[in-house]
Amino acid sequence: MPRVILSVLLLLLSTLVLYKAPLHFLWLLAVAITNYPYIFIIASLLLLVSAFVFVKYRPVILITSFVSLLIYTMPLIGAYQQNARLPAALGKVFNSATASNGLTNPFSFFKMFTGIGINKVEAKTIVYKSIQSSTLTLDFYPSSSTTKSPLIIVVHGGSWESGDNKDFIDFNCYFANKGYNVASINYRLAPAYRSPAPMEDTRDAIACLTQHAAEYNIDTSNIILLGRSAGAQIALVTAYTSHNPNLKGVIDFYGPADMVWGGQVKTSKLMLDTKKIYKDYFGGQYSEVPQVFKQNSACDLVDSTTIPTLIIHGTIDAMVSHIHSEHLQKTLQHNNVPCYFLSMPYATHGCDYVISSPGGQVTTYAVEQFIQAVTKH
Repeated sequence: MPRVILSVLLLLLSTLVLYKAPLHFLWLLAVAITNYPYIFIIASLLLLVSAFVFVKYRPVILITSFVSLLIYTMPLIGAYQQNARLPAALGKVFNSATASNGLTNPFSFFKMFTGIGINKVEAKTIVYKSIQSSTLTLDFYPSSSTTKSPLIIVVHGGSWESGDNKDFIDFNCYFANKGYNVASINYRLAPAYRSPAPMEDTRDAIACLTQHAAEYNIDTSNIILLGRSAGAQIALVTAYTSHNPNLKGVIDFYGPADMVWGGQVKTSKLMLDTKKIYKDYFGGQYSEVPQVFKQNSACDLVDSTTIPTLIIHGTIDAMVSHIHSEHLQKTLQHNNVPCYFLSMPYATHGCDYVISSPGGQVTTYAVEQFIQAVTKH
């Protein structure tokens, strides 16, 4: 009986690969499954083999474990499919060749276990801004290159009200290893601070690092903004409104890019209490402060001068709808802005949390190709 229960449980959990999680804690499970699919593949395989050894409940265990095994392999299959299409697609949009010193393919099965080759980089904490008796800091990961190197500004997520710059350290170290300076910033959070405070902070971080460019070996003519979730909204709005010629591109990881649309969509409090989040960050709901939502909507800020954009979003994202990225891509294409939308099947919010996971490898490859293309580095 325990084997039956386990096989049914694995089958139920496998549905999180196919469908959006309806509850917050199930989303966390979906993140674990999509970042460590091999654990669930091995568990399903062991149960499948056990069905041939033990006769009792054989049909049930055979069927459930076999179906689970198939479903858990789907993120790997989706990642492998990118090997055939992603390099050419990115090269066509951004007129680039494959990065010579980076990942040779979007996905490798073995690198899930061996890693993608990252040397840890000691980050330097820098105070970039003092405001109202408090300070804002960033973690600076210096480039491995001895020459002036492009700068990647990373903006963390957290619904504009939580989180810090200590996430995705492997990602930051990887790009420092590849010859880029990386600055992962903290910014003012809601409800103590509302929009546009985070965008102001991001601009001030850029200004501070530009001012100290000689000290930190920064090529100030090549700056990239990258954000995840709420941080992607901050990065997009900053990039689209700064009109800074040194900003060469912006990378949007599953961000709420169309706040005019998003502000009018009903969501489940069991997943995310958007009413509270919007009140804390925007000062009210869309019906109360529509102009604030429009000012924070990347889709409403695009024009023909908008900088190149890389969009990355999972199709089963339960936190930020995939539709946000669909709208942004359509708007960018309508304005003839160079852009690429990496739509990730079987991927949820945070699918890149582990850099060696299927989602982590594919997205890192795309980011690397994009940054090389727009910075000519």
